Parts: sequence; C-alpha cells; structure tokens
Amino acid sequence: MSTRYLGIATTASVAAAQEHYGSAAQWERIGVRGHADDTGQSQRLGPSERTFIRARDGFYLGSVSDTGWPYVQYRGGPAGFLTTVDASTLGFADFRGNGQYITTGNVRTNDRVSLFLMDYAHRQRLKIFGHMCIIDATDDPVLAKKLTVPDYPARVERLVLIVVEAFDWNCPQHITPRFTQAELER
Repeated sequence: MSTRYLGIATTASVAAAQEHYGSAAQWERIGVRGHADDTGQSQRLGPSERTFIRARDGFYLGSVSDTGWPYVQYRGGPAGFLTTVDASTLGFADFRGNGQYITTGNVRTNDRVSLFLMDYAHRQRLKIFGHMCIIDATDDPVLAKKLTVPDYPARVERLVLIVVEAFDWNCPQHITPRFTQAELER
C-alpha cells in the first residue's frame, strides 16, 4: 500500500467519511491521514509495477473537466502499448478515435489524471495518480518511434506522457475473475 497515494486521496471530506464509518483509526495507524496533497514529486515505479503495466492491453483513464465533472475512458491496444519511459514516467501513442477529444481538452486546463489498470484473471489492480502531457506526434519523431507499437494498425495522432505522482496496489477483494480468449487457451 502506498501511503503517498492514500495521502493524496485522503482529503478532509474523505477523512470525515472515515470518521463517520469507523475506519479513521485504521488509517491513522498506517500513517495516511494528514499527508499533504500533490507534492509535485514523482514516484518511482518498481520492477513489479513495470512488469504489470507492460502486460496490460488496456486501462481506464480519468480526467476532470473545466466544470469539475469527472470523465473516464478506456484506452486499449496491444499488450505493452502503455509503457514506462523511465522510472517515473509512463507513455503511450494515442490512436485516432471518435474525435471527441474530451481527455485531451480536459488535460489542457488540469493535467491531473488517474489510471486504473486491471488484471481480472489474477485479481490484481494498480491505481496511479499522475500529471499528463500531450504532444503532437509530428512534433517529436524520436518519442513517436519509441511509443508506437510496430505493426499495430492504428493511426497515431498524439503522444502521451504521464509523470507518476503516486500509485497503489488495491486489494483483490470483490474482483470477479474474467479471462481473455488467450488466457483461456493457456
């Protein structure tokens, strides 16, 4: 468990809910309560996080609009399309989609995002807070080559970098196992 992640997530209203529902003492013992919000320091991903991220073929990405409304979308591609650029930065080639550009627009005014990565078969999930930057693919051909998945038939429009502020492995309780066709064949 990452106290840094929970320190960011545990706002005054969250602490009040913990108090109301009887879990405040538990989180005080762990040392989560009272952490400062967003410190502006990235958190380094370890080998287990890097391996888990590299194996994913999709994830959920949350952003917040100018009006304060949350927006969540699914990003998918071949396993490994979301990659670690360095120990505290994730990256992926953003493919042409339906043309709504909601996340792209949201990140222009608030670069904070949340990623939710699932491995249903092994009942694992990794939550990530980060700061997202979008780069036109034509503006950085070296990075575009690094993030583009060879032989994947999708048009790359943008490059996305996410500096990891904090991450947390979440408990497996209540994750219903689901399997891809490849996992069933194994």
